[in-house]
Amino acid sequence: MIDWDALTAELQGIEVISDPNQVAKLSQDYHTFSPILQAQLDGKKGDLVVRPTTEAEVMQVATTCVKYRVPVTIRGAGTGNYGQCVPLHGGVVLDMSRMQAIRWIKSGVARVEAGVKLAALDKKARETGWEMRMVPSTYRTATIGGFIAGGSGGIGSINYGQLRDRGNINAIRVVTMEDEPKAIELRGDDIHKVNHAWGINGIITELEIPLGAAYPWTEVIVTFASFMAAAHFGQALGDADGMIKKLISIFAWSIPSYFGARQYIPDGTHAALLMVAEPSLELLPGLVQEYGGCITYQRSQQDAGKKFNLAEFTWNHTTLHARSANPNITYLQSLFPADKNLQIVDHMYRYFGDEVMMHLEFIRVGGRTVPAALQLVQYTTEERLNEIIRYHEEHGVFIANPHTYIIEDGGRKVIDPEQMKFKQMVDPYGLLNPGKIKALMRS
Repeated sequence: MIDWDALTAELQGIEVISDPNQVAKLSQDYHTFSPILQAQLDGKKGDLVVRPTTEAEVMQVATTCVKYRVPVTIRGAGTGNYGQCVPLHGGVVLDMSRMQAIRWIKSGVARVEAGVKLAALDKKARETGWEMRMVPSTYRTATIGGFIAGGSGGIGSINYGQLRDRGNINAIRVVTMEDEPKAIELRGDDIHKVNHAWGINGIITELEIPLGAAYPWTEVIVTFASFMAAAHFGQALGDADGMIKKLISIFAWSIPSYFGARQYIPDGTHAALLMVAEPSLELLPGLVQEYGGCITYQRSQQDAGKKFNLAEFTWNHTTLHARSANPNITYLQSLFPADKNLQIVDHMYRYFGDEVMMHLEFIRVGGRTVPAALQLVQYTTEERLNEIIRYHEEHGVFIANPHTYIIEDGGRKVIDPEQMKFKQMVDPYGLLNPGKIKALMRS
């Protein structure tokens, strides 16, 4: 049995939350998007929440938890969707959201603590002529540490690809969970030992990330009578290397019916939600006309903060809006093959109809613009959902399954051997987010 009073006493000076309701709340994320995860993770929670403010306090927590052999599940803002920060075996939930220092921003690079909110970092960077290269749709609340540990890409991925692509993260500093914890800085390709590892390979305390040149972005809605016309328009805009853009999101009707911006999207039409740099805006109407579209909404960056932000209807915020209206909706995460990608999109759109509503996000993969997707699924049974996933995979569509809390069963398929070696070094007792790696369950 763990002596929680003794453990808490050794954390003197650090905020500790023991109220059961607060602990339960801070043990959750948005895994409820998945009816399967909702059932599997129901009732899972930590015993305590600890909120450090410095790396020294993180070291104190690590030392104490190793001493008492207590599991540690790391949390940012809890905006993930796969149960990454849900503790399967109780223990300490380590809430990093109070570590909010922006160390420096210079020459297109930022050094920050793990709890810095993405919106705060982006605002500060823009004061120097730079901005974050990519952010999720949860950028207002998400933390940089949580994004790196649990995310993969987002708004801006049309230019910079995904977080895993070389050059999108310069350095990650982590605290280990050894008998004598230490801080390790990983740079270059070594960052992949921790990137998108769900907090199993060390406690991220600081990050160094490259920034992108800041542009004044104009938000635009374009509507189309045909979904595939909208999809081909998205591909053409993505392929237009001379046009500067940050977001190309394509939605089949009836997804736009769930949006607060729907007054700009006539019933039965299909929509493109865009962020285009002002210097490229003059070129947009010609491309829209070429694909039979109609610009129904346009807002300059000077008007930011008025009405709504289109970015918050895209990526997985789309699922959030849809589920607010219909809780039986869930989603998939897909990447269409580079060759014949729109042909396969067309096939899936027609084959499944309203059961699987098409939502495309164009991103850059291996130097090419390709459609990723976060399709909305009218959920009936787990068996039917698995049939839908299998059908996509049989047609060459890569599915990063958002209905599992196991790393390998999601997007990884196989855990990186280098990550496993690093875990054995930094977490010899297997205390960090236990139960999320299939390979360790077999050993």
